[in-house]
Amino acid sequence: MQAPFFASIAQRDSQLRYEFRIFRKSPLMVTPQDANEPGQPIGVAVPGWIPPQPPARAAMEGRFCRLEPLDAKAHAESLHAANILNADGSMWTYMAYGPFATLEIYRKWVDGVAGGNDPMFFAIVERATGKPVGVASYLRVDPANGCIEVGHLAYSPLLQRKPAASEAMYLMMEQAFRLGYRRYEWKCNALNAPSRAAAQRLGFSYEGIFRQATVVKGRNRDTAWYSIIDAEWPALRGAFENWLAPANFDASGKQRMRLSSLTGPLLQQRG
Repeated sequence: MQAPFFASIAQRDSQLRYEFRIFRKSPLMVTPQDANEPGQPIGVAVPGWIPPQPPARAAMEGRFCRLEPLDAKAHAESLHAANILNADGSMWTYMAYGPFATLEIYRKWVDGVAGGNDPMFFAIVERATGKPVGVASYLRVDPANGCIEVGHLAYSPLLQRKPAASEAMYLMMEQAFRLGYRRYEWKCNALNAPSRAAAQRLGFSYEGIFRQATVVKGRNRDTAWYSIIDAEWPALRGAFENWLAPANFDASGKQRMRLSSLTGPLLQQRG
């Protein structure tokens, strides 16, 4: 009979070998490869690659929400009123800015970021109320490589856990892939468990942790990386469209089928 210490080592070694096999077989790692003349593996050719255009600063229309280019005059007051409903400021914990104590401070921040192309900010307007209740942006827009990121997600309590919150993400993904982007990224503080869970629910596959990636508010940030690639998007788009369909919501607006039940089987890797 093995002593407990050696049993624990054997168990851990077995688990590590199992995890290595899973990692080695992961579709994220085993992508199709070409070989050059010396027999070295090289990436597959991307014939006829034409870098996509940057996203336009234009509205995106959905059933539950509308995304409008962020504007201090049109959106700041309502957004600040919605944000301060998060009384403990927890929605800002993992952001590089916030919370904003007064409307004037917030208005100044909005005015400073609203005109930029990267990040390109949008206000999320809930159709049911006509009020802006959250913010999202495209950032790190890299047309040459067909890569674009979504981030700066500031969802007020009036938007959290509502269909409009997920639909806003769908609308931004749909536009990015329609433009011809090959890769859509989600990055967050590795300690931000809700953001990591949201990424996977939305269909982003886990890629790993960048240790000591940045310093935010005077503290270390390890960054968790997630992505969706263009080959995965058609199936994920179908999952979103099925979830957003009117038949998926009862008379009170409660979902009949969870989005995660549709996107979960499509994930390439969890983490």
